Amino acid sequence: MKHTDYSAPAQAPMVRFGGQSVSGVKAVNQDAFAAHAPDAPTARLKGAVAVIADGVSSCEDSHIASQTAVTSFIADYLSTPDSWSTRHAAARVISSLNSWLFQQNAVRQGHDDSMLCTFSAVILKSNTLHCFHVGDSRVWHLRNGELEQLTRDHVHVERGRNYLSRAFGADQHLEVDYQQRTLEAGDRILLTTDGIHEHLPRARIAELLALQPDDPVAACSGLIDEALAGGSDDNLTALLIEVDALPLETPDENYRRLTALPIPPVLATGNRIDDYEVLDIIFSGTRSHMYRVKDLHGDRQYVLKAPSENHAEDSLYLDGFMREEWVGRRIDHPNVMKTFAPPRPKRFMYYLGEHIEGQNLRQWMQDHPQPPLDQVRDLLRQIVAGLRAFQRADMVHQDLKPENIMIDRDGRVRILDFGTVRIAGIEEMVSPLDKSIPQGSVNYVAPEYLMGLPGSYRSDLFSLAVIAYEMLTGELPYREPSVKRHRIEHYSELHYIPALRHRKDLPLWMEGCLRKALQPNPCIATTPIRSSCRTCARRTASSKHASASSR
Repeated sequence: MKHTDYSAPAQAPMVRFGGQSVSGVKAVNQDAFAAHAPDAPTARLKGAVAVIADGVSSCEDSHIASQTAVTSFIADYLSTPDSWSTRHAAARVISSLNSWLFQQNAVRQGHDDSMLCTFSAVILKSNTLHCFHVGDSRVWHLRNGELEQLTRDHVHVERGRNYLSRAFGADQHLEVDYQQRTLEAGDRILLTTDGIHEHLPRARIAELLALQPDDPVAACSGLIDEALAGGSDDNLTALLIEVDALPLETPDENYRRLTALPIPPVLATGNRIDDYEVLDIIFSGTRSHMYRVKDLHGDRQYVLKAPSENHAEDSLYLDGFMREEWVGRRIDHPNVMKTFAPPRPKRFMYYLGEHIEGQNLRQWMQDHPQPPLDQVRDLLRQIVAGLRAFQRADMVHQDLKPENIMIDRDGRVRILDFGTVRIAGIEEMVSPLDKSIPQGSVNYVAPEYLMGLPGSYRSDLFSLAVIAYEMLTGELPYREPSVKRHRIEHYSELHYIPALRHRKDLPLWMEGCLRKALQPNPCIATTPIRSSCRTCARRTASSKHASASSR
C-alpha cells in the first residue's frame, strides 16, 4: 500500500565517513571524533553529522570533555524537534553541553583536572553544509583539488606558545562560529586536530588527500602518518566525509510524491471512507472539503479534511495540504488545533483533525460589534499563547486571520489552517516548488511579504495586531484598496487609521499599542524606541507572555 509523508520532500545527501585517531607520542589520547548518518526519514530532516574535539592537554580529564562533546552533540541534535532549523537546533545543544561542562569545571575549580576541549561540528543537510566551531581544531572543504580552511583558530600567542582563547567549558556564555556552504557532489569535508595541521601545510594536506580519492580511512591514515613523521608531539585525529550525491528532486518526482495517494471524491452524509462514516458536511468549497466523521472501529469523532479535485495538478497546493497534518501533529498546545496520526493506513489523501464545537472569530466579531475590552484581551491572550507554541517550534503561521481562529463553546481559542506555515527545518531543504508568492490573506498579511521579503514570527504578530484592531473597532487599520494589492514598493504606501477614530472609548495607551504594533516596517517596529509598545502589549493581554503581541 502506498504511503506518503510530508516530512520527506527530498532525499538525504549520500555520504561516506572515514576517520582515525591516535595518541601519537603521548600516553593518553584526549582527542575524540564521531560521525553518524541516520536512517530515513531522520536523515532527510536532520542530515548527516560529524564532530571532532581536542581535549586541552594541560587538563587531566579533558578526554572526558571531548568524548562527551562529540557523542552527546550527535545524540542530542538528532533528538531536537524536526521543525527546528539546523542552526537553531545545533546552537541549543551546544549551549546546553557547554553549560554542563562549565558547571563541572566550576565544581573542580583549583584543580588540574578541568574538562576543556575544542569543538568542530559539521551537519550536511539537503545540499547545504552547516559548520559550528570553537577552538583550534579545523574544518576544511576540498573541491576540485582546492582545499579551503573554513574555520579560524581561536588562539592567542604568548612567548611563542599558542593558548586557546575559546574552548568548550571555559565560559558560561560561549561564542560559536557558524557558517554555511552550498555543497556539490564530489566535495570532501575534512576535520582535523592541531596534531595534524600544525605539522602539515595546507598544500601538503591537499596532495595527500588526492592520493586516496575513494578511501576516506586510508586518506586519514596518510595524514596521520606524515604528521607523525614530521615531528608531531600531540594526539592526531582526522575525519573525512565524502559527498557522493546530493538530493535534487525534479518537479516530476515532487509531483509523484505528492500524489502518491488519490484525492477522494466529494462525500455526502452517510458515505464511508477508510472506515470513517460521514456524519455531517462542515464545509465544501473549491479548495477543500471538511466533514465530521465517526471512526467505525472506535466510535471517536474527527474532522476529516480532503483536498479538492480542482487542485489535483497544483503541487504547491498539495504540498501545503500535506504540511497541515504534519504541523498539527507536532504542536501540542491547548490553543492550536491538533491533527492525528491515522490509526490505520490511508487509501486516500486526507487528514484527521480535532473536532471543535463553536464558531470562528469572524462569526464572533459579527455577534460582538462593540465587545468589552476585557473579553478582547482574554481572546488575544489565548491567541498569543498559541503563536508562542509556533515560535518555539521554529514555525511561522503566515495566514493568521479571523477565519482561521476558532472559539469553542467554553471560550477556548484554537488556531487552525496550517497550509502556509513556514517550517524552518524544512525550508532549508532544496525543493522544486516556487514559494515566492506572498503568503496570507491580503488584509491581514504583514507588509514585508508584500515587499517580497521573507517573514518571521514578527509577521504573525502584525497579523494578530490587525485582528486585535478589527475586534475592537470592526474596521481595518489600513484603507482597503479598490484592487487587492499583492505587492507594494515601499512601506510608506500604508497609512495607519487611528483606532480612536472608530471607537472613542479606547484608552490612549491601547491606541498607542495598536499604532506601534501595526508599524508597517518591521525594522522600525523592533528598535529600542518601541519599548513602550511592549509595555502596552502586556497591559492589553494582561499576561506575562503578552509582550509577544507587539512587533
